[in-house]
Amino acid sequence: MTAKKILMVLTSHAELGNTGEKTGFWIEEFAAPYYAFVDAGVEVTLASPKGGQPPIDPKSEQPDFQTDSTKRYFDDQKTQELVANTLPLAEVNAADFDAVFYPGGHGPLWDLATDTNSIQLISSFLAADKPVGAVCHATAVLMDVKATSGEYLVKGKVVSGFTNSEEEAVGLTDVVPFLLEDELVKRGADFQKVDDWNVFAIRDGLLFTGQNPASSELVAEKMLTYLNQL
Repeated sequence: MTAKKILMVLTSHAELGNTGEKTGFWIEEFAAPYYAFVDAGVEVTLASPKGGQPPIDPKSEQPDFQTDSTKRYFDDQKTQELVANTLPLAEVNAADFDAVFYPGGHGPLWDLATDTNSIQLISSFLAADKPVGAVCHATAVLMDVKATSGEYLVKGKVVSGFTNSEEEAVGLTDVVPFLLEDELVKRGADFQKVDDWNVFAIRDGLLFTGQNPASSELVAEKMLTYLNQL
């Protein structure tokens, strides 16, 4: 049996609004799903809008946010080199993969949420009955994808993502370009959540979404369960 192939798409955006601070992808939200996939024998390819090294959110490198997965990443030179050499998103073809997964961090709010290559890619995966996963802020990648009917993809779909109360807790409500929960609800999504910082992931058809960094591995596990049934 040939190994499943999953594309992981990371943000290329490094500036946290007008704060002068940096953002990017959240290490835990990459590392936990990445190792869940590779440990299951999946072949993982990495891409980002600009290609090359995607920015890491410096806050995700702080001691308080380290997990077994992030520690493994920091000891894993080979994977760090893969991250440093992501493919440009425009060069990626959905037909080459069985699924796509988007790790979060605040970066995707500024680039992947409206990236035309990403929107087209997600549409291609779904049209081919292939699953799409996203966690935390990366659920923003689904916002402007349209269904074949012309309606927003998320209309009537159960999804999760970083909540308004979690954004308030990290003090960035007035910094982010939009509040993810609000925008998904505006587009007709059935936005579901649990208490702040608790693990929550949900599947609706081909969409697999998770609420926050703690939920990233569960999203990956749900996707693996689905793929293994095919």
